[in-house]
Amino acid sequence: MSAHISNVRPKPDKVLALIADYVKDFQIKSEDAYTTARYCLIDTLGCGFEALEYPACTKLLGPLVKGTAVPNGARVPGTRFQLDPVQAAFNIGAMIRWLDFNDTWLAAEWGHPSDNLGGILAIADFLSRNGKKLVVRDVLTAMIKAHEIQGVLALENSFNRVGLDHVVLVKVASTAVVSQLLGLDKEEIMNAVSQAWVDGQSLRTYRHAPNTGSRKSWAAGDATSRAVRLALITQTGEMGYPSALTAKGWGFYDVLFKGKPFKFQRPFGSYVMENVLFKISFPAEFHSQTAVECAMTIHEKLKKSGKTAADIKKIKIRTHEAALRIIDKNGPLSNPADRDHCIQYMVAVPLLFGRLTAGDYEDGVASDVRIDQLRNKIVCIEDKRFTRDYHAPDKRSIANALTVEFNDGSKLDEVVCEYPIGHQRRRTEGMPLLVEKFKTNLARRFPAKQQKAILDLCLDPAKLEKTPVNEFVDLMVI
Repeated sequence: MSAHISNVRPKPDKVLALIADYVKDFQIKSEDAYTTARYCLIDTLGCGFEALEYPACTKLLGPLVKGTAVPNGARVPGTRFQLDPVQAAFNIGAMIRWLDFNDTWLAAEWGHPSDNLGGILAIADFLSRNGKKLVVRDVLTAMIKAHEIQGVLALENSFNRVGLDHVVLVKVASTAVVSQLLGLDKEEIMNAVSQAWVDGQSLRTYRHAPNTGSRKSWAAGDATSRAVRLALITQTGEMGYPSALTAKGWGFYDVLFKGKPFKFQRPFGSYVMENVLFKISFPAEFHSQTAVECAMTIHEKLKKSGKTAADIKKIKIRTHEAALRIIDKNGPLSNPADRDHCIQYMVAVPLLFGRLTAGDYEDGVASDVRIDQLRNKIVCIEDKRFTRDYHAPDKRSIANALTVEFNDGSKLDEVVCEYPIGHQRRRTEGMPLLVEKFKTNLARRFPAKQQKAILDLCLDPAKLEKTPVNEFVDLMVI
């Protein structure tokens, strides 16, 4: 017996309408946002190129059916793959996120807004190869808007506190901007976004002990590719669900958000891209970035003092509440995914070696017994001022402070870092280093002539923005 379908359709939820109006009509006028988006584009692609050095990542890439290619399909930068846009979005998204080195947004919810580039670049490239000529400025605009949707929803709404992974926001944001790139009208965009909310949502199971695992490295690729699929389904004329959030008993709020509607701190604009956090120096969960900077400073002090890690009795980390909840870990760490979300590990390695690279999370380095010995000496405590400043809109700090006490009773002066190198307050200092990071990542994948062609275009803003997306992507295939 078929289910009864009512002819009375509810008015679309306000959040669906706000998102559709924003992606369809809002004009980005901030040149700061476009400048930051350009840096974000090159950094995000560079993170993907570095990830291609890791077999655990590359084994997941390529077509679903080995050996197949899609004529005029979307191409995957850094590879030879040419795929349907859904699978291309997964490939690009997984590469971007694999090493936990792309940008970050921290608020009531955490996340990585550049994860949306998987869907954005795949669909923009696909359309550009099939009659709809989009240029890189279109990609930058979509990035700014995806950042804004994900980031503004994250400001006051904690999905992690109800057990949901932040990639739900990647799916929603990617669905919205991909729908706009496809040329869908406002009603269709609302239909597509409603599908994203109605969809099953990922649990945070794979981000926490005892289940921490590598799905956290491809979950965003899964979310952004699902967004492309939902937008394409909607393009066929498939209906949406106007009260996907508010439907009594069956909507997202009642089923998954404890009956609470979303709160908004600010309207959609370009705030998130302008203030996004870049991981420039270390592939580490962002709540630890300033702790790693402090550890690097202490490593130099140890060298000058003649002391070593063996002389350390105790390390105290003053930190903020979110860091305690996410990355304060004791006991065994089972894999790289576990280690890159442990503040004790991410402090111990630079104290010992004066570095923290993606390779330092692998088993070969982690087997050094000195790391766990040092981890066991590290204690984390909350500083409530750090927590307040973390949430304050005019500060948005991510502070950590380290104090080292030695076996002989002496101490080093506390080392404090409130704003990491990738923070908006340190853009002047950080962006030249971000370009150097991109150069390093280009060199991992491309011969010198190709590196130069990519870099020259990326550092010429006017020329880059006018470049057709397919030509831009073609520069980065091997």
